[in-house]
Amino acid sequence: MNAKELLFRLPEAVDVEAAGETSAVIQYELSEPMYHVLADGEIRTVEGRAETPDLTITMSDADLVALFQGKVNPMMAFMTGRIRLDGDMSLAQRLVKFFDQEKLRSLA
Repeated sequence: MNAKELLFRLPEAVDVEAAGETSAVIQYELSEPMYHVLADGEIRTVEGRAETPDLTITMSDADLVALFQGKVNPMMAFMTGRIRLDGDMSLAQRLVKFFDQEKLRSLA
């Protein structure tokens, strides 16, 4: 599965309780820019660039897939420059918790 396919399938793995009432726009700067709109415990995937994202994540397509597969440690990737973040850092830290890890593994 490539990064674009994964981002379109991520809504299937949302943990509604963990996402709670978080409302945010998360921009992914990949080979094909995409973003997620998170609201009311649901995620909508959109192609392109958001006008005012709360968080922008810049990384390679392969690293994004590996991250959501649990093969890349997010903190180590950030510290070594494999992931660049701009915006709401607390949202970035909570992001992985918004997804059911077992469902994520089944997607990949």
